[in-house]
Amino acid sequence: MATEPSIATSILLLVLFLTTSTISSASPSSDDLVAELESLRASSPSGVIHLNDASVSRFLSTASTPRPYSILIFFDASQLRSKPELHLRELRSEFGILSDSFSKHNPTSSRLFFAEIEFMESQASFAQFGVNSLPHVRLVEPNHRALKDSDPMDQGYFSRLAESMSEFVESRTGLEVGPIIRPPPLSRSQVVALVVIFLISMPFMVKKVIQGETLLHDQKVWMGLAIFVYYFSVSGTMHGIIRGSPLFVRDRNNPDRLVFFYEGSGMQLGAEGFAVGFLYIIVGLMIAFVTHGLVRVRNVVTQRMFMLVAMAVGFWAVKKVIYLDNWKTGYAIHTYWPKRWR
Repeated sequence: MATEPSIATSILLLVLFLTTSTISSASPSSDDLVAELESLRASSPSGVIHLNDASVSRFLSTASTPRPYSILIFFDASQLRSKPELHLRELRSEFGILSDSFSKHNPTSSRLFFAEIEFMESQASFAQFGVNSLPHVRLVEPNHRALKDSDPMDQGYFSRLAESMSEFVESRTGLEVGPIIRPPPLSRSQVVALVVIFLISMPFMVKKVIQGETLLHDQKVWMGLAIFVYYFSVSGTMHGIIRGSPLFVRDRNNPDRLVFFYEGSGMQLGAEGFAVGFLYIIVGLMIAFVTHGLVRVRNVVTQRMFMLVAMAVGFWAVKKVIYLDNWKTGYAIHTYWPKRWR
């Protein structure tokens, strides 16, 4: 009879031991979580960890606070990457550059990790964070219990891409990201291949230069460049680039209607400059044809006929330019006659 209580006690102790072991194995320690995150970061090319609903729960939702790490999360949606107004591809690339720069400047740091969540894979996580628009970046700090309480990155931090994102990280975490390290435009193998191609083609290039058979010796190329520079200057393209003028705008009264010519001297649309530049090109080419081509024609009748056509086309083009200037600015052009002609 005395052995029955001891057996019951042993069984109770065994159950308690197994329960404690199960709970401890189900709830990993902070060091285990940090080790897992470091392993995931090391396996990613840019150091950005791919999270899903299960890993969000493991590293954030169920992890006890304060956690020994912060996680900066980029929210992505594969079905929206094709929309140019969202710039998701570009921002995701810059986010990877930010992560890689931080890892290179802080190789042993385990206080900050960079991660991404894809909408189609982790819709529950999007709901937990309260994310309903993209692009979106959030910083989950060690003391954040509810994921909705995490710090969202303001849209203004996307303006200068990785550089402005690093300012957000430094201001919120107190960690120094360091200078942004961008990958070179060409890899080492590409540079070597280009150098080899250049060295192989060098003798052929020297031969072409000596014989005068390069594009720089072609008169047509220089003539085309001259026409391009002339059109670039008279069409106001540089003005449009400096001012950031749009090619066209939508009519305020009728959004379905596009406006290519803006009435008023305070603004010039890109289409206006291209139209005026085209008219100037017509006049310039007609003058070039008359002075360099028409004079070689021996038939006087043909010369006069082409001269009349050139004068008519030139008059029409100049008239259109004057009309557009008067419509746009209100200034009228008057004929000037010397006093002795009156």
